[in-house]
Amino acid sequence: MDPLFLSSVIVLGGLGLLFGAALAYASIKFAVYVDPKVEQVLAVLPGANCGACGRPGCAAYAEAVVKGETPPNMCSPGGAEVTAKIAAILGVTAEAADPKVAVVQCQGGKEQAIEKYIYEGIQDCSAAEMVGGGAKACSYGCLGLGSCVRACPFDAMYMNDNGLPVVIEEKCTACNICVTTCPRGIMALIPRSQKVFLACVSQDKAKAVKSVCTVGCFACKICVTPKVTPEGAIEMSGNLPVIKNIHSDDLYVAFEKCPSHSYVVRIPRPEPAVVAEETVEKQL
Repeated sequence: MDPLFLSSVIVLGGLGLLFGAALAYASIKFAVYVDPKVEQVLAVLPGANCGACGRPGCAAYAEAVVKGETPPNMCSPGGAEVTAKIAAILGVTAEAADPKVAVVQCQGGKEQAIEKYIYEGIQDCSAAEMVGGGAKACSYGCLGLGSCVRACPFDAMYMNDNGLPVVIEEKCTACNICVTTCPRGIMALIPRSQKVFLACVSQDKAKAVKSVCTVGCFACKICVTPKVTPEGAIEMSGNLPVIKNIHSDDLYVAFEKCPSHSYVVRIPRPEPAVVAEETVEKQL
């Protein structure tokens, strides 16, 4: 055998052994310990990676919840079932968070809101926003191109004939993706127990609002008067009313008295007879 060939084989073999030993040492020296509970928690999460928990993804949430940096009930898509499983893994008790649902805080569709121009560009709300602030004359209103609908991983939204997104509440998991997708900030998560919400986010004054939309809130302040909300369920913040008590029956009165019809009723008001029956049952 050629001595040169033999020496080359020996040198290469030696280098291989050296590098292998170095890698083995490095794998031990720099090994990162992963708590088995992190993998267990990750296995029970829905894998939506939506960020509703406040973390960049399910893996980050699993690590944070095992470390005690975040509560075990922050996974909106998983709901009470996932909360119970995480609590069992960690050996703790945890109450499910108040379930939420996505809502559209704008009613200014094709029939109610004015457009500045005809947009024929990319059918994406963020792209349209970069072209003169979008076609919608209201700088706060829905652009109607359905980016939030396409982003929803649960098919819980669709666009109606009026050019507005509609949430299918039965399918909504409150994953927050539609909220982060909307460049106008009209999507929001509210408690499922909330009866009424304000479907407008415009901060403009009355004249500006009325000139571009027939259903926009123009800060008339009727809904915050003692005659409408005597217990202070609604307060003004700038040019917009803010609901302070989501369970107040006064919200139904605000809905009825609002001259611009800016409020939306999610949960129909119980009939007086039903209310009376419930009162009797409680007394018994």
